[in-house]
Amino acid sequence: MVSFIYMKYTEALSKAWSELDNIAKGRSHEVKFLNDNYTVDPGNRVILSLSCNVPAKDYLGILILHYIIKRLRGMPSIKGEWISFRELSGAEGYYNTFKKRVIDVIKRKYGERPDGILQLTERFNAKRSPLADVGVLVETFEEIPILITLWRGDEEFGPEANVLFD
Repeated sequence: MVSFIYMKYTEALSKAWSELDNIAKGRSHEVKFLNDNYTVDPGNRVILSLSCNVPAKDYLGILILHYIIKRLRGMPSIKGEWISFRELSGAEGYYNTFKKRVIDVIKRKYGERPDGILQLTERFNAKRSPLADVGVLVETFEEIPILITLWRGDEEFGPEANVLFD
């Protein structure tokens, strides 16, 4: 199983590097992701964290490469309209994985104590949002805000979480 997952990451990285090569022609890039900066060197196919001088993990490298590719091709502008993962173009087949790896993890960690997520405001220079019982607005990449919403449970319903995109 581990080798299968590694193979998937390796294939995804290779495909993303090739796509970047086609549009960036070997130019290096710097990218801010959450509270770290990364340098992307297409010639050596290396993504390096500038804060700790180590290569980015494969899953993060895939995100960074896809962000750069999208930015170079033309990023949609921020509209102030929040949509769910399911509403993102091309995301239909990935929702169950996203829910399991992101939404369910947030709900499990903060569902009983939603105010605990407010620690993100200090750690990632995020802002509290008035949406939901507890909402946190995080700029993941430059001009890529996400809104994490948490709803407290009651005697009828359990706690809920969601991640929304602009």
